[in-house]
Amino acid sequence: MKLAMFGLGRMGSNMARRLLRGGIGVVGWNRSRGILDTLAAEEGLEPAADPADAVARLAPPRVIWLMLPAGEVTETMLRETAARLDAGDVLVDGGNANYHDSLRRAEWLAGRGIHFVDAGTSGGVWGLDNGYCMMVGGTPEAVALVEPALRVLAPAPDRGWAHVGPPGAGHFTKMIHNGIEYGMMQAMAEGFALLHGKREFALDLAQIAELWRHGSVVRSWLLDLTADFLARDQELADVAPVVPDSGEGRWTADEAVAQGTPAPVLALALHMRFASQDREGYGHRLLAMMRRAFGGHAVVKAEDGDD
Repeated sequence: MKLAMFGLGRMGSNMARRLLRGGIGVVGWNRSRGILDTLAAEEGLEPAADPADAVARLAPPRVIWLMLPAGEVTETMLRETAARLDAGDVLVDGGNANYHDSLRRAEWLAGRGIHFVDAGTSGGVWGLDNGYCMMVGGTPEAVALVEPALRVLAPAPDRGWAHVGPPGAGHFTKMIHNGIEYGMMQAMAEGFALLHGKREFALDLAQIAELWRHGSVVRSWLLDLTADFLARDQELADVAPVVPDSGEGRWTADEAVAQGTPAPVLALALHMRFASQDREGYGHRLLAMMRRAFGGHAVVKAEDGDD
């Protein structure tokens, strides 16, 4: 099998490496040339001068795999690429995307005879060595065309990837996956914060994290990663308490509202990320003033530079 991959950032470049090492030919294109030269020299990637050149290097049915930021970047590239494809070719979106966009894109492409596969991808920077969890939406015909690549990208040919449903189902499943991820991370962070706060016990957080990795109900890959960095630094004094949200947590919360399905843990975990990003803290300033207004409570004055 030979496919083209557009977008060779941190995730895309490692996916290309894994594909090439697994015997899948990859024609690569990226806006910055450096990674193309690196992958060509180290892994045997076939660099393309531009997207049109990449498409021309493939034989039908062509498979074009996009690993681009969600939103306008992916939308523009998808439409430009579709204009160069023929009926029976496949466009795969392996980045994070709102499943509503995936549904719309699948319908638009189907009207032109082009298959669309939405591949929710999990694995992060560890995917190159451990494999990627691939949640795939699309028609059976489309998924069959990309299956050889999925079997290489996954942790094993027979596990770690699944055709979960029709177009849109892959990105929907990945969206819910990320919502759960938010909740798990928040629970673990709160628990370790409580352990850290019990100073009189002088708890060794690295020891406890390592302890919980073996036989505990809460053992997980997240705990493995936490144990690893706590073994090196438990105070984390050099880490700013700011946690960005990539967007999928918001989409998950929106879906819960749309369905009328309670998801308080997922929603609260998202809101805690918002709180961590509030540099101004205006809402908390209002709370302090309300307490003073009704109860005469003292207000802590901002130090120079705090605002």
